[in-house]
Amino acid sequence: MYSAVDRLFVGLVAAAAMQASAYAQTATGSDATQAAASGTASAPSADKALPAVVVKATAAPGDLPAPYAGGQVARGGSVGVLGTSNVMNQPFSTTNYTEQMIDDTQARTIGDIVINNASVRTEQSGGGFGDVFQIRGFDVQATDVALNGLYGMVSAARVPVNLLERVEVLQGPGSLEYGMGPGGSVGGAINIVTKRADDTPLTRLTALYQSKGQFGMDADIGRRFGDEGQWGIRFNGEIKDGQTGIAHGNQLQGDSSIGLDYRGKQLRWSFDAYNVSENSDEIRSQIGFGTATSVPAVPSAYNNLYPGTKLKLRDTAVMTRAEYDINQYVTVYGAAGEHYGTSAQNFPYAGDMNNAGAFDVANGYYDQYTRTKTVDAGLRFHFDTFGVKHTLVTGVTSLNQEIGYFYALNTDTVPSNLYTPTPLAPVDVSRGDMGRSSQTRLNSQQVIDTMSFFNDRLLITGGFRRQTIGQDNYDPITGAQSSTIDQQAITPLAGIVVKPWSNISVYGNFTSGLTNGSTAPFGTANAGQAFAPYKSNQYEAGVKADWGRVLTSVSVFQIAQPNAVTDPTTNVYGYNGRTRVRGLELSGYGEVYRGLRLMASATFYDPKVSGTAGGTQDGNDPGGVPKFAFNLGADYDLPWVPGLSVNGRMIHTGAQYYDSSDALRLPAWTRYDVGLRYTTRVASKDVVLRANIENLFGSRYWIQQGTYVTNASPRTVLVSAQVDF
Repeated sequence: MYSAVDRLFVGLVAAAAMQASAYAQTATGSDATQAAASGTASAPSADKALPAVVVKATAAPGDLPAPYAGGQVARGGSVGVLGTSNVMNQPFSTTNYTEQMIDDTQARTIGDIVINNASVRTEQSGGGFGDVFQIRGFDVQATDVALNGLYGMVSAARVPVNLLERVEVLQGPGSLEYGMGPGGSVGGAINIVTKRADDTPLTRLTALYQSKGQFGMDADIGRRFGDEGQWGIRFNGEIKDGQTGIAHGNQLQGDSSIGLDYRGKQLRWSFDAYNVSENSDEIRSQIGFGTATSVPAVPSAYNNLYPGTKLKLRDTAVMTRAEYDINQYVTVYGAAGEHYGTSAQNFPYAGDMNNAGAFDVANGYYDQYTRTKTVDAGLRFHFDTFGVKHTLVTGVTSLNQEIGYFYALNTDTVPSNLYTPTPLAPVDVSRGDMGRSSQTRLNSQQVIDTMSFFNDRLLITGGFRRQTIGQDNYDPITGAQSSTIDQQAITPLAGIVVKPWSNISVYGNFTSGLTNGSTAPFGTANAGQAFAPYKSNQYEAGVKADWGRVLTSVSVFQIAQPNAVTDPTTNVYGYNGRTRVRGLELSGYGEVYRGLRLMASATFYDPKVSGTAGGTQDGNDPGGVPKFAFNLGADYDLPWVPGLSVNGRMIHTGAQYYDSSDALRLPAWTRYDVGLRYTTRVASKDVVLRANIENLFGSRYWIQQGTYVTNASPRTVLVSAQVDF
């Protein structure tokens, strides 16, 4: 049931919408009516001269690709060193979410956006430590999110999306396109794009509310300067504070960013800096099933499994990027950035859970810092040979990352259970300084050529990246070096796009991903042990069709990598066999007819493990990968209420095994979200009122990451009022 505050705010939004509608009809007359009918905040009346409209089918250098029909996704996006291109010309599966999609769903983190694709799921619940994603059945860490094409520039926890213009998702290994990320994810790659000042001046304030009682304010200001608007500045800032959807929880969040850019005829330059801080009392923690022989019932979504947890996050980053066209044939580019982030939290450890959900828990501290420096530089060549067009890219990347931590755990435990959890005991050890635990160096050199035949009816991409991994591991207490790794490998890429008709693309690709070896997690008998790097391969083929207002695609893929598991008997973490995931993906998005925007997708998985010790688990399903997942979203402008839009979303994930022993099976789950949006003008100002409810029916279900689970977030009400001054 809704709280009193929830009902109050929903009522206020409804009342404000009715009053604003009445005001708009009397104060702005036909202007408001035309604006609502056109789906924009404002429109000129019939007797006013209409301004010239310029429609760009492709993006100019430095610009983002235009939105597709409906505005929720873009026609194209960046594919790392391959540059920006239309999705129909890419031999990969990609989805590029726009700022409109971010705003209209009232997304708070990247996870709220990427979950719109059935092949992508989040593995941590809202209110937890941070974002972890699953793409095509494999984990993608938050550290493997690229910022404007650079790895290592974002938090290990989460990134506030109020700073972002686009969220670009590549399904499948992205190590050749982006280089190897710090986490070495193979399932896919996520690139986020910061906001830039538009030609139209912007001053936007947004009041925010999230149940049970968190209030906030967001500011977004953009201007361009110069005789041709060459210089741009964009500022974003947000502050939120109040009670969260966890019992006795409170969260204070703040962020600010500045984006500068210059766009000239030959030179394009940008600079970004941001700062993010967060203090949380009571976070949504994870837990393992221990010795349970059946899956315990999911506890209340308001339950914190370990009452008394606290979390502090701090992240700061600066980065710059420049491109210069030496002539029409050669472009030189370069980018560099530095990021520093810290986290300080309670880190409880629970063990021996039984079928009734009872367990023992010890309280502790886990504090960590990450310092990353990265560089990306190269040349792009555009030339023809015997009627064949070439786009040749050659360049280097370098990432240097230092990680350190402090970890301490109580020796005594207290009994607790999932349904009436016991407050954590005070930590009985002193909090110490964080010591360096690893120094990682990721260097690479790449050469990639995209050849165009028959006026872009046939595109062939081929190349390779020579990657070197160096990692030194240290004892964070003594500072002594414990191990070192220095390996290199060649990761190839082959891709093809064939267009038998102008609106049909048949594509295929083969690519390899190089992954830094896993590290045994805390709580295992060999915690901190680092393993050697390994390669993963992907095969993919598919068909894309652009029907004008709707784009559909179908693809099949296979990805394989070593299987990292924790032995339930010895509690030793290590590799045991190989995980292979095959899949079939179906998707469609666009504006089916004027005012109705749809986004639908389905993914069917065939996951298997092989080569396990003694063959005891060969043929089993790996843990955490469902057999299927479905998504359906709709956004509709109501024709009988000008300016009012309704939206809804269904997210379904099939049942999945807890681990590769296939002994425990987590049930399937479905989540429903709904929302309203009212666009109008009040006192000559563009106003947008939004109200969304996530998990409408309060569904309870487990969300899994590795061998840990957490309870899903409860019903959550989101309300905002946006005004452009």
